[in-house]
Amino acid sequence: MNAHLQPTGSAYFIAKETAVIESHTLSVLVDNEPGVLARVIGLFSGRGYNIESLTVSETEHEAHLSRITIVTRGTPGVLEQIKAQLERIVPVHRVLDLTVRARDLGQERPIEREVALVKVVSSGEMRAETLRLADAFQAKVVDATVDHFIFEITGKSSKIDQFVSIMKPLGLNEICRTGIAAMNRGSQGM
Repeated sequence: MNAHLQPTGSAYFIAKETAVIESHTLSVLVDNEPGVLARVIGLFSGRGYNIESLTVSETEHEAHLSRITIVTRGTPGVLEQIKAQLERIVPVHRVLDLTVRARDLGQERPIEREVALVKVVSSGEMRAETLRLADAFQAKVVDATVDHFIFEITGKSSKIDQFVSIMKPLGLNEICRTGIAAMNRGSQGM
């Protein structure tokens, strides 16, 4: 076994070395009650699975249901195991692998978006360049003083990553990201 593939106690190493590790976006419909998110996160941490992105919000107020969107990585076998274990948690109503559903619909990925607040401290020519580049990325100024801007930017995670890397030399000071919200194309709901 290669040194970089040595088992670490993580469930990722249960599968054969030849299995491809993929990033998948899962949508989990749960009762909106205390402790549900802790149970879902506990399932991941207790088995050595990593969560790359996590967003939660109540989506059906009258029914007291929340939608948890989780981006995780694993082999196909590990991802199936994660889904099966999530479905066994009592307040979970439905688990949907949006990545698999997108492929079934002939699409590469589900629609995924993220929001970020990005603070840039700059002055002089750097300030003008900061505004010019923010405009090119369609980032909206939500706060400004004579020495800083706070931008709101929405888009794919790759767009936000690119915006952040471009702002670093211009005085990037702070970043806050929401995590991924995702949904499949088409008329069918979750």
